[in-house]
Amino acid sequence: MSDILIDIAANGSMGGVATVTMNRAEVHNAFNERVIADLTDAVLSLGSNPDVRAILLRGAGKSFSAGADLGWMKKMAGYSHGENVEDAMGLATMLRTLDECPKPTIAVVQGPAFGGGVGLVAACDIAIAAEAASFALTEVRLGLIPAVISPYVVAAMGERACRRYFLTAERFSAAEALRLGLLHQTVPAAELDAAVEVMVRNLLQCGPASQTAAKELIRAVARRPLNDALVRDTAERIARQRASDEGREGVGAFLEKREPAWRS
Repeated sequence: MSDILIDIAANGSMGGVATVTMNRAEVHNAFNERVIADLTDAVLSLGSNPDVRAILLRGAGKSFSAGADLGWMKKMAGYSHGENVEDAMGLATMLRTLDECPKPTIAVVQGPAFGGGVGLVAACDIAIAAEAASFALTEVRLGLIPAVISPYVVAAMGERACRRYFLTAERFSAAEALRLGLLHQTVPAAELDAAVEVMVRNLLQCGPASQTAAKELIRAVARRPLNDALVRDTAERIARQRASDEGREGVGAFLEKREPAWRS
């Protein structure tokens, strides 16, 4: 049985939406080097597929992801420094691939997300969780640190919150994750799929090329000084989008009171 399942809906309200499911329920969807490589390949493939409009990331069973697999961690204990760096770069590359995916990504968190699982949530564009889900950055309890996930978790939760949860490794609730910004929405477990479908419908109303450009825009302006170069860059970006086929189609459809081509 594959550790990663991929399904692309062909029609209906979820048409064009790909679901990537971590399929290791027996170990709470913990990941090892094989799972990391497969996730990287899946996101790269789906991100370049013109038939895919959005990507859902899920975990099978009761947990979203417990982070690193214990067997993988035992094996790493015998690695040299160079081997450890190379191994860690696999996870770092996977998270960056998810973060920079040109398609909108949604983490669907039905249960606990610990360690690297929190990194997966933070690297997605949108995160929706069941109210009973829980979270923890558990690395320091093992004498480790949440190093490669830190750029995404700090960006999502903020430095101040990370000063607490990176150091205490304590569990926190979905309500706290929502307050901190790690999540965008929490719902009762029975309503999780419906909430995801509403979010997907919102995404599918929008221009796919403009969504990709909007993701690039966020990376270009986030935590950058407001100077002449940044101002000029934003002007260049909107000028390119206005002149693009999708920009012309979207504005034309609005003025002509019709649906744009990507909704037909």
